[in-house]
Amino acid sequence: MALLNHFRTPQAIFGAAASELEAHGVSQSIARSIASGCVFDEAVTQQEKMRVLGVAVIPVFDRRYPPMLAEIFDPPIMLFARGKVELLQTLMLGIVGTRRPTPYGVTVTDRLAEDLAKLGFTISSGMARGVDTSAHHAALKCDGNTVAVFGCGIDQVYPTENRKLAENIMTKGLVVSEYPMGAPAYPQNFPVRNRVISGMSLGVLVVEGAQYSGSAITARLAMEQGREVFAVPGNITSTASWGPNLLIKQGAKLVQEASDVAEELTAEVRRQVASQSRNSLFFDEHERTNDPGEAIFAGPMAPVFRAILNALKPDSGTQLDTLIESLEGVSSSEIIAGLFELELTGRVRQLPGKQFVKNI
Repeated sequence: MALLNHFRTPQAIFGAAASELEAHGVSQSIARSIASGCVFDEAVTQQEKMRVLGVAVIPVFDRRYPPMLAEIFDPPIMLFARGKVELLQTLMLGIVGTRRPTPYGVTVTDRLAEDLAKLGFTISSGMARGVDTSAHHAALKCDGNTVAVFGCGIDQVYPTENRKLAENIMTKGLVVSEYPMGAPAYPQNFPVRNRVISGMSLGVLVVEGAQYSGSAITARLAMEQGREVFAVPGNITSTASWGPNLLIKQGAKLVQEASDVAEELTAEVRRQVASQSRNSLFFDEHERTNDPGEAIFAGPMAPVFRAILNALKPDSGTQLDTLIESLEGVSSSEIIAGLFELELTGRVRQLPGKQFVKNI
């Protein structure tokens, strides 16, 4: 970063003398390597590999670089990206957890990731075995957005059994990595990679994980970066629940459903998330009106909105569980998404204890 600040462009760095590079903190061996042209030759090789696979390189000063990631203490100098690069500008939520989840962990991850994706969050994770894999699958299943952060080069899929998932994400979502093309999946890369997942995201949701697991590292990084930390409670006798349960004791937000996450966000962020969900999931661009309050009744979610409003009362609160039970044929995720939209447009108000009333 210091070199870019001084030389302004990568081309100027490659054209600099070794003594000039050393004067700006580069070691003698690396400075000589850059000045000799060997590093430039490797850059040309990298560029050719990226061209063949359709990979974009996004330096930290590029307007496409994730704005939240640029704010952390040690952001990657550049990101290699393949897929929908525009997702780097969306509001992300990290979902992480153990590589060996229990059936409960898989079920919870599937439900929460799908519901959060429907609300408009882009689900970010590391495509590792277990919880990460479930989170990506769930987001893709509902046509939501997802970003996978690799701990190796984009052309080196790890774990190998996720090759099909990686292809789907590259087509429907986005894969990013700070590691160059061909970089192996060294174990030490993954804890470093975790700071990117948390750094890009509004917050991190931990589903299952041991006390000193990779997901615990990600949660700690999120705290250091000033991000929200969420955790799903688990069985106190299960070692897989030690991590999230401890986080809750330390002040992490306990999450039972997607609305628990939305409640922690500022009004402005909630509006941005709702805008993302309308753009991608709930509304047809050609069916919108100029009034956002009326636009919600112009899309495919309109029947859900009307059903919710018909079920709520203006003078007494209705519990969320009661509302879900009363609306037959409407899924809980649709109801949660509908309440989220209606609340943002001022038609519904939430009371303490997850009770909702209709505004007159």
